[in-house]
Order: sequence, then C-alpha cells, then structure tokens
Amino acid sequence: MNQLQVINHVNQRVLTTSQLAESYGTNSDKISYNFNYNESRYKEGKHYFLLTGEELKAFKIANREFQGSINKLYLWTEKGAWLHAKSLNTDQAWEAYEALVDDYYRIKEVQAVPSYMIDDPIARAQQWIEEQKAKQAIETKALMLEQRVAEYEPQMRYLDTILRSKGTMTITQIAKDYGMSGQALNQILHEEKVQYKQNKQWLLYRNYHAEGYTKSETIDIVRSNGDPDVTLNTRWTQKGRLFIHEILKHREIVPVMDRVKVAN
Repeated sequence: MNQLQVINHVNQRVLTTSQLAESYGTNSDKISYNFNYNESRYKEGKHYFLLTGEELKAFKIANREFQGSINKLYLWTEKGAWLHAKSLNTDQAWEAYEALVDDYYRIKEVQAVPSYMIDDPIARAQQWIEEQKAKQAIETKALMLEQRVAEYEPQMRYLDTILRSKGTMTITQIAKDYGMSGQALNQILHEEKVQYKQNKQWLLYRNYHAEGYTKSETIDIVRSNGDPDVTLNTRWTQKGRLFIHEILKHREIVPVMDRVKVAN
C-alpha cells in the first residue's frame, strides 16, 4: 500500500473517497456506488463526514493539496472504511482494511518539535520562524472572521437599509473621487485609527466593525509561489463613504468635483 497523505478531522484520522478507493484497489465511482446503494447503513459523524460550504473552504485552507472546484467532500472514518470493505467483500479489500487499521487509522501523527526544544541554534531559529508564520496566519484569519461577523450583526438586528444596499465601493474607487490612490487613502485611515495592517491585510479596528461602514467577504487566492491562501475583500457602503468624507473634510481634503466648482 502506498504512503497515504495523513488527514485529520475532529481529532481522528480520515480518508477521502479517492484515497479509500486506491487502498482497496478500486475506483471512486465504486465507492460512491456502494455508499448510495447502502446509504441507510452509513451514519454521518460515525462512518463519514460530509464537508460543504464554509467548512469545506476551511478544510481546503488547512489542507493545501485539496484544491479545485469541488463543492462537497466525503471523509471516511475507520468504521466507514469497514462498511466499504464489507460491501466490496473481496480478499484484497479485507487485507487493505486490516493494513489501514494497523498503519493509518490507529497511528498517531508525529508532531513537530517545538522550537524551544531544539538545541541547534539555526534549526531552532528556522522552526521558530515557521511557528510565528503559522501563528500570524491563524490570527489574521480569526480577525477577518470577527470583522465579517460583526459587520452583519446590525443588519440582523435592525435590517439596516444601508447595509442591505448593493451600492458598495472599493477603497480605490472612493480615493479616485479625491484625486488620490487607494494606497494613500488607506494610509490616512490608518493614521486616523480606523484600520490597521495585519499580515499585509487591512482590517478595521474593533470599534468600527459594527458601524455598517463596510461589507466584506473572504476569497480563495493563489500566491505568486503557487501556495493557496485566503484574503479579505472589503467594500465600503454609502454610510462608510460618508464616514470617510468627514475624515477627509476634517483634513481639508475635498472631492475633485467640489474643487472644480470652486475654480469656476
């Protein structure tokens, strides 16, 4: 049996349909057929996990080798693998099942040694850098999620018509009205303590999350080095646009349109 890519879900090892099919010497269609034909015997959470929507998106982020346009993913537990072996009922399937139990499902994954336990200073520094990168990535994703949740709370409480409006704008579009770049406007909002930069991502300070100034969504992207990642696409509502206008007005920065009127 080939070395399987280790997948953990809810504190247990699982296998995808393709991994299970490969182990049993069959194809994914056969596994899917067995499941559909005997679906009443399979219990979600016991024999398998079905990932869709945000849960699938989070799984893809954590497991970079599972990308693409799939909209659902089955993960099979040890008990689920047993049911499939029973359905196939071949010597190869039962031998493969025993191997899976011995060599995959019940083997604990070796954990990375924390940096403070490494004696070699160079290796310790490299491991510390990796730990900090992972920590920063987790913190950024948590802050992005916190902002998205807080933004939608007013809409759920008051059905705020501004938040429900589709008339949102990017920071670059708003900046253009004032004859500046999006980068310059972002810097002004940073200086005014409206937003801050976390891991190359602009995020609102918490006291502005629920004001209805922005509407955001997370987007899957691929970095220049080929690594998948997630970024936050933030658009400003009309309420947020007025908020920015007041900030710029206080700095005596007026829209280009108003400058033309003054000149005339």
